[in-house]
Amino acid sequence: MRAVRRTVVQAHSSTCLPNIQHLWSQIQSSGEQGLSTQVWQTLTHWSPQRTNTPKCLPALQAPTMEPGSVENLSIVYQSRDFLVVNKHWDVRIDSKMWRETLTLQKQLRHRFPELADPDTYYGFRFCHQLDFSTSGALCVALNKAAAGSAYKCFKERRVTKAYLALVRGYIQESRMTISYAIGRNSTEGRAHTMCIEGTQGCENPKPSLTELVVLEHGLYAGDPVSKVLLQPLTGRTHQLRVHCSALSHPIVGDLTYGQASGREDQPFRMMLHALYLRIPTEAECVEACTPDPFVPTLDACWSPHTLVQPLDQLVQVLRTAHDPKPTEGGPGPCSPSMCLPGPGRPPPPSVSPTETEAQRASCLQWLSEWTLELDN
Repeated sequence: MRAVRRTVVQAHSSTCLPNIQHLWSQIQSSGEQGLSTQVWQTLTHWSPQRTNTPKCLPALQAPTMEPGSVENLSIVYQSRDFLVVNKHWDVRIDSKMWRETLTLQKQLRHRFPELADPDTYYGFRFCHQLDFSTSGALCVALNKAAAGSAYKCFKERRVTKAYLALVRGYIQESRMTISYAIGRNSTEGRAHTMCIEGTQGCENPKPSLTELVVLEHGLYAGDPVSKVLLQPLTGRTHQLRVHCSALSHPIVGDLTYGQASGREDQPFRMMLHALYLRIPTEAECVEACTPDPFVPTLDACWSPHTLVQPLDQLVQVLRTAHDPKPTEGGPGPCSPSMCLPGPGRPPPPSVSPTETEAQRASCLQWLSEWTLELDN
C-alpha cells in the first residue's frame, strides 16, 4: 500500500472527500488489485494521513502531476549501450516483493521487452540507485560491457550528479557545504534509517559531504520554503535527506526525516528530484538533464517569489565541467572533480590531488553502498 499512501485528490469536479474516503475503504477491503480503472482515475493521490486540502488550492483542485503507471516511462537518453530514464516519484527500481505492482523494471520490460537481458534477475542492469520517493535521472546499462564501463566511472569517482529539492524554511546562505558524518540508526523503531554523528543510536558514521546552492525562496501551500540544488560529493544512503534534515531544513514531503508535526503528510510527494547525471565512459559520455518538476505550472502549491541563483547557469557549469581522466589519479572521496559555484564563488581549480590508499578504500566502500544496495 505504500504507493497509495502518498495521495491527493485529482481535479475532478464530481469528486468530494466522502467519496474518496469510500474508495479508500475499497482499497482496505479488496486490495490494490481489486480496484477498477475508474477507481484509480478518481483515487490517484489521497490517504487518511493527508485529509486536509492543500491551503494553496480550492477544495476540489490539486496538483496536476500524474501518478506512476506502466505506460508513462520517460526516456531522456538512449544509445546502443545505455538508457537514462526519468524515474517517477514513489516507484521502486526493482523489488522481489509480490505486492509491488509497479516498478521501474516492469516499466522497462513493458516498453523495451527486446532489451531485457535473460542473464540478469531483473532483466536490466541499473548502474546506481534512487530512493523509492525520489524522481529523476537513473542510468540503465543494456549489456555487461556497458555496465562494467559505468562501474569503472563510479569507482574512479568521475560521475557527476545533481538534485533539485524544496526544503522547509528560508536558507539564508546562498551556498554551503554540509559535512555531517552519516551512520545507521539503531534506535528502536527507526530501523533502515540513517542519522548524523553524535545523535543517539548512530552507528558507524562515515564522512559525508553535500554541496548546496539556493535557487529560490517562496511558499509551498503557504509555508516558507527554499528551492535548492544539491550535489552529493559522497554517496551515503539517504545522504541528501539526512543532511537537509540536520540543517533544520528538511525536504518537503519527507515522511521519514521531515518535521514531526504531521505537516509532511500534506504534499503529494517528497520534493527531491535527480536533475542531472553524467557518466563519462571511455566509449561515450552518458549525459542527461531531466525537466525541473518544481515549477508552479506543475504544482500550484509552489509559489516562488525571490530568485537567488538561476538554475540554467548552474546546469551550464555542470555541463562544461572538466572530467578527470583515469591517468590523472581521481580525487579523494571528499574532493570531487567539480563543485557547484555559488554567487561570488569561482569554480575550483581542475588539478586533482593524489589519491591515498585510505581514500581508495573509502571510495570502494562508498561505491558498494551507492551501487549495490537494493530497495533503499
